[in-house]
Amino acid sequence: MQRQAFLPLVTYPDANTDAIAANAIQMAACLDAGLHALALNPDIPDVSSPLARFLTNLPDLIGKAEETSRKRGDHLLKKVTEEGKKAGVEVTTEALRYNASFLPEAAATLARYHDCVLCGWEASNMTSQMVAEAVIFGAGRPTILLPELSPVGSLQHVAVAWDGSRVAARALGDAEHLLRRAGTISVLTVLDEKPLSDKEAGERLAAGLKARGFPAAAVNITAEDCPIATTLQERALELGAGLLVMGAFGHTRVRDFVLGGATQGVLDDLRLPVMLSH
Repeated sequence: MQRQAFLPLVTYPDANTDAIAANAIQMAACLDAGLHALALNPDIPDVSSPLARFLTNLPDLIGKAEETSRKRGDHLLKKVTEEGKKAGVEVTTEALRYNASFLPEAAATLARYHDCVLCGWEASNMTSQMVAEAVIFGAGRPTILLPELSPVGSLQHVAVAWDGSRVAARALGDAEHLLRRAGTISVLTVLDEKPLSDKEAGERLAAGLKARGFPAAAVNITAEDCPIATTLQERALELGAGLLVMGAFGHTRVRDFVLGGATQGVLDDLRLPVMLSH
């Protein structure tokens, strides 16, 4: 049975770029998964007064914005379909309209019907970031963030950020499918970022994975004065990993996300594809 990945595509007010569509197809191919792409088109409510309508012709402006978003969504879905044919990835597409204020929550809800989620993460696109954060913390599914400017490579080498915590264990379990496909697994443990209850946590996990047939090795690292998210991503890249797996610390009240240090650091400066589980 083939796994199914979900790709929410934002169209308003900032739309995803074509690069996200191409990267999502490449990631789905690496995962040997089908891809369901959804264009999230806005239904923009008209909350203006009669005077504002007279002065600004707001209904026409809303209509034009919705039409522009719909066309951009259609373009992105076409791009995903074309890239899927090239890569041999089975693609299904859908376009739905939601109240513009609830697009992130809609994406998180619909993501629950799939095995994993692929989200574009673009530094200058706040819409894509809001949707990705809502999915990470609200979908209950592992989410792979795809940086716009970093093409997806091979997943033969996967890095796992490990500190022995509950969320790290959850991420490890969610990543089992792709770990079984990897030729090398590096277990990254930062020793000087916070007190660890088990100083040999990385070695213990690597040994357990090797006993189960996974090609794993422990890599202990020090952050020194460097942010932990930078340390983890840079070491993963140095080792040649195509993906970093880590737990997502945080919670949200509506739109106010309170994030752990490593999670916030990754979201602030994404350098390679990262799978986050919460």
